[in-house]
Amino acid sequence: MRPVSDEDLTARARIRDVAMALFADKGVRATTIRGIAEAAGVSPGLVQHHFGSKEQLREACDEYVLSYMRAQAKAGVTDHNLEDPDFIESVHRTAPPLMHYLGRALVDGSPGAAAMFDQLVGVTEEHLAKLDESGVDHRARATVLTAMKLGMTALHEHVSRALGTPMFGPDGALRVGKAQLDLIRPEFLGRELFEQARTGLEKFEERQ
Repeated sequence: MRPVSDEDLTARARIRDVAMALFADKGVRATTIRGIAEAAGVSPGLVQHHFGSKEQLREACDEYVLSYMRAQAKAGVTDHNLEDPDFIESVHRTAPPLMHYLGRALVDGSPGAAAMFDQLVGVTEEHLAKLDESGVDHRARATVLTAMKLGMTALHEHVSRALGTPMFGPDGALRVGKAQLDLIRPEFLGRELFEQARTGLEKFEERQ
C-alpha cells in the first residue's frame, strides 16, 4: 500500500467538506458520488478511493462532526475556555457548516445523528450531576436541554427568518447565545460555568 501524501489528506478533507455541504442542502438520498466529485473538483474514482461508498462517506461526515463537538465541549467546558473571546470567535467561524449538516442529519435520521444526540445527553448529564442536586432527574434534564439546543439547529432556517439574520452568522449566534443564557437559571448550569459563558459572549460582542 502506498503511503498517504499531504495531497491525499487535502483531497480527502475537501471531499468530506463538500459532501457535508451537499448532504445538508439536498439530503443524502439526492446526493450522488458523481455530484460530490464534480463539486470537489475531483474524479468519482478518487471519492471512492478515499471513502468507498456514499454510505461510508456519510459515516465519515458523522464521525467528523461528532469529533468536532467532543473537542469543542472539552475545550469550552472542561478546559474553561468559555470566557475566552478567541475561543468563541473560533467556534462561530468553524461551526456553521457542521451545524448545517447536523441539522439535516437530525431531520433525516441517521445512526450518526443518534450517536451525537446520545453523546451530548451523556456529557450534559455528567456536568449536571457534578452540581450534586439530590433527588433531581439529571438524565431527564440533560435530555430535554439537548433536545432544545439541537432543535434550534434542526430549525435553523426558521430561527434565522424570525431573527432577521442567519442564526449561524456572528450576529445571529450572539443573539441566540445571549437569549439562551437569559432563559436558563444560573443554578441549572452551575453559576461558575454560567458566568464564564456570559463573560465570553460579552467580550465577543465588544469585538463586533
